[in-house]
Amino acid sequence: MATDPRNPSDSYLNFWREYHMCTLTTPRPDGTPHVVAVGVTYDPEGGYARVITNKHSRKVANVLAAGADGARVAVCQVDKGRWATLEGVAHIRTEAEVVADAVGRYAERYGRTPAENPDRVVIEIALTRAMGRA
Repeated sequence: MATDPRNPSDSYLNFWREYHMCTLTTPRPDGTPHVVAVGVTYDPEGGYARVITNKHSRKVANVLAAGADGARVAVCQVDKGRWATLEGVAHIRTEAEVVADAVGRYAERYGRTPAENPDRVVIEIALTRAMGRA
């Protein structure tokens, strides 16, 4: 079922606040999908989903290869019969304050602060679509 990514139902938003590993799908330069397990945070007020990762990862390379307009990506999580997908346009953010904010959001959702990583960046997804059954 479709939902407004900036105005989700309480059950949809609560599902994104629970501890669940997710998948991130990015397009490889040849157009084929690259799917990896990640932690995701959802910020409906800002209209973003965020993934913290290493700047040398394949997922970052895929987003960068898409160019200045960004890459069309999706994040998804599943728990038994419940599922939720967020779609949008991803860009890589490297600013220290953006990375720190994303790390804080990750720590809140996943209950742990990741180890310091000077190569950490954020895949920031400007949301265009949300769907699921939560």
